[in-house]
Amino acid sequence: MATPDDVTPQAEKPTDEWVTGDEPMTGPQHSYLQTLAQEAGEDVPGDLTKAAASEMIDRLQRSTGRGAS
Repeated sequence: MATPDDVTPQAEKPTDEWVTGDEPMTGPQHSYLQTLAQEAGEDVPGDLTKAAASEMIDRLQRSTGRGAS
């Protein structure tokens, strides 16, 4: 199943170079994070930025195995 563009694990630029990286995470990011965090037994902070959410998605994908090809 493909993920929405907002939560694609492989960003073209590092998250610290994103122009909109300091904006609040998107709805699709939050939804996907909730799924990953539930599987990993973690909580999702509600105040994540787009960049921080992307980094958390990457980490949780690795820990849950969802990011494996």
